[in-house]
Amino acid sequence: MRPLRYSINVTLDGCCHHEAGLPPDEESMRYWTAQLGRADALLFGRVTYEMMASAWQKPATGAWPDWMDEWQIPFAEAIDGAKKYVVSSTLSEVDWNAELVQGDLGQTVQRLKQEPGEGLWVGGVTLPLALADLGLIDEYEFLVQPVLSGHGPTLLAGLRERIQLELVDCQQFRSGAVAVRYRPAPVAA
Repeated sequence: MRPLRYSINVTLDGCCHHEAGLPPDEESMRYWTAQLGRADALLFGRVTYEMMASAWQKPATGAWPDWMDEWQIPFAEAIDGAKKYVVSSTLSEVDWNAELVQGDLGQTVQRLKQEPGEGLWVGGVTLPLALADLGLIDEYEFLVQPVLSGHGPTLLAGLRERIQLELVDCQQFRSGAVAVRYRPAPVAA
């Protein structure tokens, strides 16, 4: 079974709005590019899919936009070429190497996890909350930014039950950000 990993940038006070933390730098982009390499497919809700596509889908011209620095291109190529599943009840079609996922979320994600491969990667806010509530996330990966935002959507706000985690890995960045990976701790009998 391939694991489902939830990965996101988050401020020290738990804000997970994409503009609340530090701007991407070469080190963080190399990290996220490597993490995408551990996934066979990406799982997005509509909002995250549309946001990521607007930034990282290669233009029809075949050339990356002028705003993109050279060190961002490996990440752009990794996410652009990745297989994507989009969970949405409002979209009728998707592109960008994506497949629309509708119907029972739990059954669909269980089916995707049963397929052979290295793993699935989910980002965003709303979809990961639903997946965590269903007990389907196998690994939580946060790039914790040394910023206190004081506002914005917070990580897994509204989670139905507490999830005890155990640390798998920790990596500090020159910026002061820290990448932490956790797995759900085994439930004591």
